[in-house]
Amino acid sequence: MEVGAVAAMRYVPEGIKAAKLVLEYTKHTMLVGDQASAFAISMGLPGPTNLSSVESIEKWTKWKDSSCQPNFRKNVIPRDSCGPFHPNGPSIRRCLMDNELRPNEFGSVNVGLHSHDTISMAVIDQIGQIAVGTSTNGATFKIPGRVGDGPIAGSSAYADAEVGACGATGDGDIMMRFLPCYQAVENMRLGMEPKLAAKDAISRIARKYPNFIGALFAVNRNGTHAGACHGWTFQYSVRNPGMNDVKVFTVHPQ
Repeated sequence: MEVGAVAAMRYVPEGIKAAKLVLEYTKHTMLVGDQASAFAISMGLPGPTNLSSVESIEKWTKWKDSSCQPNFRKNVIPRDSCGPFHPNGPSIRRCLMDNELRPNEFGSVNVGLHSHDTISMAVIDQIGQIAVGTSTNGATFKIPGRVGDGPIAGSSAYADAEVGACGATGDGDIMMRFLPCYQAVENMRLGMEPKLAAKDAISRIARKYPNFIGALFAVNRNGTHAGACHGWTFQYSVRNPGMNDVKVFTVHPQ
């Protein structure tokens, strides 16, 4: 039950190492923004570093030339532009019943195989200790300041050495509302096998957001593992002491 996380951190290339520094050398759970960058550099990580690449600058320029489309804004004017944006009319808050959810409104419109780069990993050592970690560059063309599910314990990853672990990827803005990895681990605590535990965690999201894209793997303390996904075909890899090489497992949408 130890956690270290950083979010919205710029200028430091090794985000996962910064998160581990938070875990090992602070009593906090998460640091964010420029203060997280300053902390990481003060603790010995390289930086500040310009993290833009020729590829990323080219991609951003093309996006800018296309009126900043697609993007993650809604209910704003002017549409189909790069802003500045303003709210489109008065804010109306209402509750929707489950049967009122419209797939076109509740889906992973801007998330796909090539729009994010999440890596989530779980490791079980020889004495049964379990560690998980997630690292991501975030959603492509996200609104500045956006934090996804990567640094959120229970969403992108979760572990309990008494039970097992989970790692997730996909539309973090939707998935973090359900804490799917916490759900999967708790499902295993209640006796579910990893396959059923993962499937249940994904299906809880799909019932509310039928067009969402996401996946997760679950592994119990004995090393039994499985995956589940929705909206895409998911692959995860496994290596244990009895294997000569990594094996890739393919999971099809449920």
